[in-house]
Amino acid sequence: MDAPNPARQTALRRLDALSHLLDNSIRVPGTQARFGLDAVIGLIPGFGDAAGAVVSAYVVVQAARLGASVPTLIRMLLNVGIEAVAGAVPVLGDLFDAAFKANARNVTLLRREMDLPGSTRRSSKAVVSAVIVALVVILGGIGILAYLAARAVWNVIT
Repeated sequence: MDAPNPARQTALRRLDALSHLLDNSIRVPGTQARFGLDAVIGLIPGFGDAAGAVVSAYVVVQAARLGASVPTLIRMLLNVGIEAVAGAVPVLGDLFDAAFKANARNVTLLRREMDLPGSTRRSSKAVVSAVIVALVVILGGIGILAYLAARAVWNVIT
């Protein structure tokens, strides 16, 4: 069995705290339902979804730096992509964002993998770089979709 790595444990605790803040920090009064700052920030047209995706990207990059496997990183990227694309839809996307909780899902995936015996591996610069490129593509795609949507709305208005 691998000895606990204090630096890894500290990084995981930070990611836990960040995902809680983003996805579960606010309780809906009178219910057990929770949402976080990611859903609130997502209400800001244009900026909100991009900012949420950037913070979600940070979680994935940290997972790559901690040595998460490529299949886990791909699942995490899919979670970010799904939340970012769905979150771009006005109102319904914000509700989806509050319910989907990509950051909490991603930290759970990472913790599950890091808790497995033998999961200690060195991060690869190539994998970290590939994750960053994938995240830039996702964010760029969201930016293009936002531009096209704004342009379509502008054409309808004028």
